[in-house]
Amino acid sequence: FGDDAIGVTQIKEWFNRFKDGHISAESDQRSGRPSTSQNADVIEKVRTLIMGDRRLTIREVADEVRISRGYANTILTEDLGMRRVAAKFVPKLLSPEQQQLRLEVAQDMLECANRDPEFLKTVITGDESWVYGYDTETKVQALQWKHPTSTRPKNAPQVRSNVNVILTVFFDYRGVVHHKYAPLGQTVNKEYYKEVLRHLRDAVRRKRPKLWEARNWQLHHDNDPVHSSHLIQGFLAKHGIPLVRQAPYSPDMAPCDFWLFQRLKTPLKGSRFDSREDIIQNATAQLHDIPKEAFQNCFQYWKDHWAKCVESQGAYFEVD
Repeated sequence: FGDDAIGVTQIKEWFNRFKDGHISAESDQRSGRPSTSQNADVIEKVRTLIMGDRRLTIREVADEVRISRGYANTILTEDLGMRRVAAKFVPKLLSPEQQQLRLEVAQDMLECANRDPEFLKTVITGDESWVYGYDTETKVQALQWKHPTSTRPKNAPQVRSNVNVILTVFFDYRGVVHHKYAPLGQTVNKEYYKEVLRHLRDAVRRKRPKLWEARNWQLHHDNDPVHSSHLIQGFLAKHGIPLVRQAPYSPDMAPCDFWLFQRLKTPLKGSRFDSREDIIQNATAQLHDIPKEAFQNCFQYWKDHWAKCVESQGAYFEVD
């Protein structure tokens, strides 16, 4: 057979097999891993195994199904289209009733926005948040380029500064309507929040005269006990200020939480401000640097979040 022949060692092995009475040219059945592991039966075994316990590692899957780790990884990622992720932290493990309430609120708000294209332009939303003299950088901000031969940069743990300020801010489709920094030592109680709302009304009259004259602006804030207190409810009723509904435990549907405060604070992370005045000056500058188009986009995101909440039947949803 010339160059097409198998090796001499293999010829001798088969010669001895036939001499000993073997009549099949097939190799003997061997114990251990099959020669090909990526077949329908093995894929189904891996799928059943991983659906039973999603915390299994690739090594544990490979040992259980008796395949190599490489094949186990290929089956999980390519054949089953899975990836290993950490559990997502959510504000609360929602009860069926809370999930249903989120769904109802999202449906109502989405219906209002779809029925009236001007609806979102009449909403003024706001909330409070701490701004720190020093806040740690995000992991993305801490990334650095390095040469293959250089040592990896190190960053020691840092804690937030004790110098801080409470910022309350309200904005609408056009931009910031009113913002206020709490005095030193002041907590956000119902009396303080009532005073903030009084200044907000003055700001609406000065900065949004059309909304003020038409008397069709609406207030949106979350369900913090201060916001829902009888004092605040009475103040809103007295001045005829309607409220836009907000589901409890739903920062993913509150524009200040899912957009504004992150947009405001991220550029300040990693910078150190030694006084309240420095914090106020830099935070205000960041607030004023946000373009009008970004506020308009935020309100579109808000509408998209309602739609995603409806799609997920009231459960917490993934945000792009």
